[in-house]
Amino acid sequence: MWTPDEIAYLCYEHYRVRLPKQGKPEPNREWTILAAVVKIQPIADQACECPGKQVQVTKEVVSMGTGTKCIGQSKMRKSGDILNDSHAEVIARRSFQRYLLHQLHLAATLKEDSIFVPGTQRGLWKLRPDLLFLFFSSHTPCGDASITPMFEFGDQPCYPVSRDWAHDPSVEASGNLETTEDKRKCEDPDSPVTKKMRLEPRTPDRKVTNSVVHHRSFGNQESGPVPPSVSSSNLTSEELATIARMAPSGGKVVDVYRTGAKCVPGEAGDSGKPGAAYHRVGLLRVKPGRGDRTCSMSCSDKLARWNVLGCQGSLLMHFLEEPIYLSAVVIGKCPYSQEAMHRALIGRCQNISALPRGFEVQEVKIQQSDLLFEQSRCAVQAKRADSPGQLVPCGAAISWSAVPEQPLDVTANGFPQGTTKKGIRSLQARSRISKVEFFRSFQKLLSDISEDKWPDSLR
Repeated sequence: MWTPDEIAYLCYEHYRVRLPKQGKPEPNREWTILAAVVKIQPIADQACECPGKQVQVTKEVVSMGTGTKCIGQSKMRKSGDILNDSHAEVIARRSFQRYLLHQLHLAATLKEDSIFVPGTQRGLWKLRPDLLFLFFSSHTPCGDASITPMFEFGDQPCYPVSRDWAHDPSVEASGNLETTEDKRKCEDPDSPVTKKMRLEPRTPDRKVTNSVVHHRSFGNQESGPVPPSVSSSNLTSEELATIARMAPSGGKVVDVYRTGAKCVPGEAGDSGKPGAAYHRVGLLRVKPGRGDRTCSMSCSDKLARWNVLGCQGSLLMHFLEEPIYLSAVVIGKCPYSQEAMHRALIGRCQNISALPRGFEVQEVKIQQSDLLFEQSRCAVQAKRADSPGQLVPCGAAISWSAVPEQPLDVTANGFPQGTTKKGIRSLQARSRISKVEFFRSFQKLLSDISEDKWPDSLR
């Protein structure tokens, strides 16, 4: 019904055409990450169910988010009027919740057609059975899914970082050019990461566009001996097995792409060993901060949670008979490992039990596109060549939802862009996807529905 490249192209075009210039990266100086939720719906009047006939579908972006930032613990507010986490994946999901809330309002007030139909219990609704939702991200989510094997120079889809840095355990983030670990740190010219980051010179006979050959299906490869370029003298048997699983047949693993997301305090931590055993995989992590520790779980952890509990959130669940799950996750062109993605989103959740009725771990479909996001760090780095100045992540985050009223929301540091310190407590200083605004919209939904039609959980 769809291909990864079709989904990626649809999202890139939506970003280019439907989103304004405000909040987008400054050309040749800034980069960002893009995420979106896409609705897949069969075209009506396809009555013939002939075996082998391909069903035609419509594909529509219903939410979109960009961003690379999250606030530190000291800036969090109990009032719920600030966005704690503005990574693209989180912004896209919160924008999707806004879309779901609007659709639920349409269904409950009987105003227009909606994606929801009545459930079997009074006051509850469920998703139309012919609809699917896909999640797209231009880069692998930060955290566990971004711990992917780094092969020799010719196998990299992006410019590699100098080997000395990649093998230095004292540096927290070595090879991952586009994920979380330097989303904040590379802004600061005096930070140790910025000082150590040096790109190797480009080799004339190698092209970025023809180098994703070893980043596709590591999970389907048989385990083999540890590649000779990985020193095994100081590795445990478990670490050796992990490296062997990540390596495709004949591949030479020189390191792993590292995530700046830190292991949850009090739990087991990374080994810190040089090379491919630097990280322990499958662990819960929090996003790094610039001096001020964050309380935001990594995007890998959040996607794994949505794959068990759904994307709707606890407020909307009061009106739903069953959770809203994603059917597939599509990743844009970037350092990628099928084994790492499956492990992060599905594999480490397989032993979860005692879930409420209707909830279960989903076998979400995971695929990668060959299309590169034009404002990813990799793409911008390739375009700017020897341009002066430092390449930094964009400080703004964009939220877009398929809703009729004020679909766009541009924020910085958790508040609408342009908010001053004096205006922080005003109603205008609330993002439309902040917790307090979600609760206000939920209250409006209740007020628009007669109490006799409320679900039993709200009586």
